[in-house]
Amino acid sequence: MSTFTQSLRQLRCQGKAFRAPWPQPAWQRASFPLAIRTIATETSTSIVEPKPDALALSTDANSKFAMPFQGVDHARAVPLSASYFSREPQFNEMYLRIARLLTKYHALPIVPSSNAPPTAWVKLQEMRSKLGEPIKASHYAKVIRVAKRLNQIEPSLFPEEVRAALEEFKRDINPFMNVPHEVIIDKYGRAVGVGKRKESTARAWVVEGTGEVLINGKTLSQAFGRVHDRESAVWALQATERLDKYNIWALVEGGGTTGQAEALTLAVAKALIVHEPALKTALRKGMCLIISIVTNYFAVTNHMFAAGCITRDPRTVERKKHGHVKARKMPAWVKR
Repeated sequence: MSTFTQSLRQLRCQGKAFRAPWPQPAWQRASFPLAIRTIATETSTSIVEPKPDALALSTDANSKFAMPFQGVDHARAVPLSASYFSREPQFNEMYLRIARLLTKYHALPIVPSSNAPPTAWVKLQEMRSKLGEPIKASHYAKVIRVAKRLNQIEPSLFPEEVRAALEEFKRDINPFMNVPHEVIIDKYGRAVGVGKRKESTARAWVVEGTGEVLINGKTLSQAFGRVHDRESAVWALQATERLDKYNIWALVEGGGTTGQAEALTLAVAKALIVHEPALKTALRKGMCLIISIVTNYFAVTNHMFAAGCITRDPRTVERKKHGHVKARKMPAWVKR
């Protein structure tokens, strides 16, 4: 193998010896003459001047077609505000406007929030539909806090520009006119009451009678299988000892049996107060303790549990969280 390698090396050396001593011309691509300008490495480059006929043709072409963007400073429209590039430009402009006003008039005297002019602020959903932008609840809460702070300025020193800026966040209603209407007994002797609990809604018509109860066209025992739910439905009548003096016709919907029964409790209590307004004290939370303590001790305990019949229970089911088995329950910890 080494002998073969040495013979190849000798042939390579002999090839260099027999090669011509002068440089061979390299192959070059054929060049074509340029019509406008000759490319060269020298500084004195000759430029081919256009013919007069070609210059006249170019002038006629320019006269026929107008040049675009004549007298235009910008090729595309420039936004009027930097908020154009934000997620909600209109809402961001409103926030910046009242933030500047707060910085400008923060030194003015203010009144307590209880003495500030009553104002009905626009709800989040209304503002979203008005502007057509996906406004976050946390961002809107910050803006409303600034608006409420501006609303606390002394009325005698209230600036007009602040008043105009706050008009964007006010609803077109009179807060003094937004009062619940009085429920009266109709010509058939019925009083209607509405109650809610969790996801359930109940409407109850109460009329003087013998104690009959119909719920969605069913009797009390057919509508609610559990004894506790039956007692909850007529708890207002049972607590005031009027279970056999009124008839109830009710419609319930939504939720489960417990929610429907407790919603019916509130509805019946409201309708009962229309018939006998004096029972409102007995049905209110903790008001019947002094009345019953003199007569009978056991009556005190019964009346204590009857409290809260006309109070809306705002509690709802807590949502389940990710990583939890239920709303609060965590999975069992395993060591290995």
